Amino acid sequence: MDNPPRTLERPNLRSGLPLWTSEIQQLLRGYRFRGVDDPPNLPRAAVALVLRDGDRGSEFIAIHRAHRHGDPWSGHVALPGGRHQPGDSDLVGTAIRETREEIGVDLDKNADLVTELDELRAVGRGQLLDLVIRPVLFVLRNPVSLSPNPAEVQNALWIPLAVLRQDAHSTSSPRKPVGSAHPAVEFRGYTIWGLTHRILSRFVELVTSQRETPA
Repeated sequence: MDNPPRTLERPNLRSGLPLWTSEIQQLLRGYRFRGVDDPPNLPRAAVALVLRDGDRGSEFIAIHRAHRHGDPWSGHVALPGGRHQPGDSDLVGTAIRETREEIGVDLDKNADLVTELDELRAVGRGQLLDLVIRPVLFVLRNPVSLSPNPAEVQNALWIPLAVLRQDAHSTSSPRKPVGSAHPAVEFRGYTIWGLTHRILSRFVELVTSQRETPA
């Protein structure tokens, strides 16, 4: 597995009550995402943040990407997703198609679309990329089986959002200069860092801020 080699624990203040899917749906109902406009007309991609309730609150689908030459996120833990294709109706359609292709989950039939989340500029191997990623939030309404496509995905699993709120670390990466560090979390031998950690951290912070904002 292509994960950073060491982790150093650090405090994380994002603690509190578990986040459940019904609360997340209520808090983010009608949320209007913020786009990335500078520079304009960059290609878009979408990832699917798919939630269900588990023992520790909401949990999301993560994939362990296959090792592929030329892929800046080769071997990383990620969310299902990919670049927008001409046949996609929109970026929600991109997220739905990629989830079906990568892990065999049909979100059209088995999940409710909650909202689109704030876009972010992609970074790969420490470099700013000409790609903007829009996360799309779904909540399952039916049980599903995860069936990874071996050409793209080594494994797929459910990870509690609580991991993002309680088990933060700093990690060093062999792909960064010596002494550099960035946030990461670990779950059952998998390390979530880089782009995926940015997406998930921003999501947890958004939900937490919505929870703490008086109605």
